[in-house]
Amino acid sequence: MEKNPHIRFNEVLAGSSEKKLNRQISTWVNKGLIRKIAPRLYSPNFDDPPAEIIRRNLFEVLSLLYPGAMLSHRSAFEFEPTGAGHLFLTHSYTRKVVLPGITLRFLEGPGPVEGDRFFSGQLRVSQEARAFLENFQAAKGAGAKRKILPLLLIEEKLETIIRIKGEEALNKLRDRARALAKPLGMEEEFERMDALIGALLATRDSGVLSIPRGEARARGVPYDPDRVLLFQDLFRELEAMHFPLQKDPNRSHEAFRNFAFFESYFSNYIEGTEFELDVARQIIESNTPLPARNEDSHDILGTYQLASNPGLMSELPGSGEELLSVLKDRHSILLRARHEKEPGSFKKRNNRAGNTLFVDWNLVEGTLIRAYEIYQALNHPFKRAAFMLFLVSEVHPFIDGNGRVARIMMNAELVAGGQAKILIPTVYRDDYLGALRTLTRRALVAPYLRMLQRIYDFSLTVRGEDLNLMQDYLESCNAFQEPTEASLHF
Repeated sequence: MEKNPHIRFNEVLAGSSEKKLNRQISTWVNKGLIRKIAPRLYSPNFDDPPAEIIRRNLFEVLSLLYPGAMLSHRSAFEFEPTGAGHLFLTHSYTRKVVLPGITLRFLEGPGPVEGDRFFSGQLRVSQEARAFLENFQAAKGAGAKRKILPLLLIEEKLETIIRIKGEEALNKLRDRARALAKPLGMEEEFERMDALIGALLATRDSGVLSIPRGEARARGVPYDPDRVLLFQDLFRELEAMHFPLQKDPNRSHEAFRNFAFFESYFSNYIEGTEFELDVARQIIESNTPLPARNEDSHDILGTYQLASNPGLMSELPGSGEELLSVLKDRHSILLRARHEKEPGSFKKRNNRAGNTLFVDWNLVEGTLIRAYEIYQALNHPFKRAAFMLFLVSEVHPFIDGNGRVARIMMNAELVAGGQAKILIPTVYRDDYLGALRTLTRRALVAPYLRMLQRIYDFSLTVRGEDLNLMQDYLESCNAFQEPTEASLHF
């Protein structure tokens, strides 16, 4: 007994045409060392239900009982039984085999061809191009009993290939499917696949497309579906909450400009453009950049030019296309002195911050347009501001200046609604950035909204016609301190 590797190591054993092995299995059964859990299938596990044992060792079971079979159709994509417990395989016959907890559906079809992979022992799986062709076959039944995936899921898989790997990868897949179609007898299936791929690549009629992002890609505006789901989560949380209206206490021309100065100062400081306060005031009041720091000076001047102008800050996009235009216009003002950052143009390469990879540059416009459709349903200034801040931060549509643009877009929503604006002081930087990261990486909306509500409460207290008095107040609240040195106090 101790010398037998099957009983020592394997949870499943299978009967075979070998008489010696079958006699040994019979002996072990008679001695109570193993038990029969299904036709031709045995196990030394006497505790777990047969269905659990088979599920846990499914692919080994298939390799032992049906060598030469091939996972195919939807199972070549899913690698697990359907919700109804069906697994589909191509073999030399058509047959239904019922095992505890699973139904094997064998479909007679062509055997393995070059490119079909071994998966487990003698079990194979259809290569990607073949699996797509198989899933374009006609099929009876419905839902999880069908051998093919719903067309919506097939379309999503094809669109994902373009989004992740690019159009060249999808064209290679189509070329491989074309080469396989005749040997497999799947010419009609290839025609259907070719039509769908052509629609996704905008070279054929898009009327065959079903999913929104497939239609968007055909129109030339593909988007990031995972980010859109995240924006939908944020929308739902915002809609479930109630926020009071907060009239702007700095409505006079002088008070508005005072607040805009500190708004601009802090917004640039967060991004590493640091000035002493008196130097920043000199730049703003003289409207003259420091020769030694020309680009940095223009950054703070550009931010202030927007933040201090109620007319510019009241402009809101009326469509997805207008959102693109507004973002580009504001970015061109903010970074007008940094020509290498392509002011007014969306990024043409991907960017990241630490471990966070932002929206792929090919998907920026489509993602913004799709997100606008969600944003436009919000009807409260603070909700729209919170959504817009995260939208621009998350998409990161520019090479540089994304944080400053995001905060300008946030406050534009508040100005347009006659509400108080928000500033993010230096001491609150880590809380602010941490809440954004938490929403990005863990899809947790609550910490983000708590952060924004707290800083809004503070911003409401920053008011006045006298710039010096406003500065004194901010200093008393630790606003200019580094986060490691103090906390916000008000």
